[in-house]
Amino acid sequence: MLLSISTSHQPATDLGFLLVKHPDHVHEVGLPFGSARVFYPEASEARCTAVLMLSIDPVGLVRGRGEAEGSLAQYVNDRPYVASSFLSVAMKRVFSTAMAGTSKGRQDVADMAIPLEAEIPVIRCRGGEAIAREWFEPLGYAVEVERLPMDPRFPQDGDSPYVRLRLSGVLRLRELLTHLYVLLPALDGDKHYFVGQDEIEKLLEKGGAWLSAHPERETIVGRYLRRHRPLVKAALARLLDADEEGVEEQEVRREAAEEAIERPLSLNEKRMDAVVAALRELGARRVVDLGCGEGRLLGLLLKDRQFERLLGIDVSLRSLEYAAERLHLDRLPPMQRERITLAHGALTYRDRRIEGFDVACAIEVIEHMDAPRLPAFERALFGFARPPAVVITTPNSEHNVRFANLPAGKFRHPDHRFEWSRAEFHAWCEAVAQRNGYAVRYAPIGDDDPEVGPPTQMAIFTRDAA
Repeated sequence: MLLSISTSHQPATDLGFLLVKHPDHVHEVGLPFGSARVFYPEASEARCTAVLMLSIDPVGLVRGRGEAEGSLAQYVNDRPYVASSFLSVAMKRVFSTAMAGTSKGRQDVADMAIPLEAEIPVIRCRGGEAIAREWFEPLGYAVEVERLPMDPRFPQDGDSPYVRLRLSGVLRLRELLTHLYVLLPALDGDKHYFVGQDEIEKLLEKGGAWLSAHPERETIVGRYLRRHRPLVKAALARLLDADEEGVEEQEVRREAAEEAIERPLSLNEKRMDAVVAALRELGARRVVDLGCGEGRLLGLLLKDRQFERLLGIDVSLRSLEYAAERLHLDRLPPMQRERITLAHGALTYRDRRIEGFDVACAIEVIEHMDAPRLPAFERALFGFARPPAVVITTPNSEHNVRFANLPAGKFRHPDHRFEWSRAEFHAWCEAVAQRNGYAVRYAPIGDDDPEVGPPTQMAIFTRDAA
């Protein structure tokens, strides 16, 4: 049973620091069901590959369990050769530091999205190749799935359930490891140990940061917990509420603090008006609002008949509930109701629901993301969805000195991860446009101060129809 992880990040040998396994050595760890070895078939400045090889003792698996004697299936099966929950257990044991995202020697690289590849030579994929794509592509991976033929000497009904899986993407190593930890045993559809309440804790620990927004989360949770209904129900309830519990009042206070800063300028109204005007100028009819929050922009667009199809995406279920109430979705006439959809999702994962729109908007959204997640956001939006136009707004940090009630050095909103100057925003936009085949132009929102610029900056990306 093998798992290989490669990177072309330079120097590629940083992978040894991230995995806490030196490329010049073979590392071996004993496990209850066998042993795990880590070695490096290649380790150069340009490319480095680490291989986790798991050796399963089939006799040790059943020793002392009391199964009926004489059953060859106890000893002759696919468990020693196929990636499964055994591999997840080994990963947690061998790569625990890397899964936690810590590195004494290269913490800056551990926090960085880098090019990574993973290959699992054999995995039993119940549901076929399509399910592997449906599970990994929304996480931003390029996925290659190759069905493996069965030995003709042992014919069976139907297609082979075994595939070779290759993944590639730009992300943090800890994300790759936690994705594999959760998804590999779920793809396999079985676990070698009893599934109880503690499995919910493992799932939330490793998947809580990304699984709640995954479009296939119900299926993944169900198979991870072997379709144990009470456990699945409890896990989904906790997963969907994990980042919501106790935050409602806190978020209200945060929004009120930001609004108090910007209210004297009527900045939110000006921002909404500027975005609507940009959408009208672009001739948009189908608009997706990424990070739609309580639906303020969607409410304005719903009133304008030019906009025929509207989709709001947000990671917060409570915000979506507020948006539904604010937009009176339950009381809209049928034709109006058909124009608008609200959906739960994260902006850093590929989501086919946002494809096919004329314009995608991210209004005051990017500054709420950790900087290392911006490449994933770029990939999901500009790389996969590729709308003809994108409108993004963000605060102009230079203008903060004009807010009398904002202490020096503080952000406008406690949840902001950064606030960019005009030069920083332009540099990011230009790089995104160049990498993805877009042109970009800028427009001020609010009074354009001759010294510090406007309070909000807007970028409008457009690409050729071809």
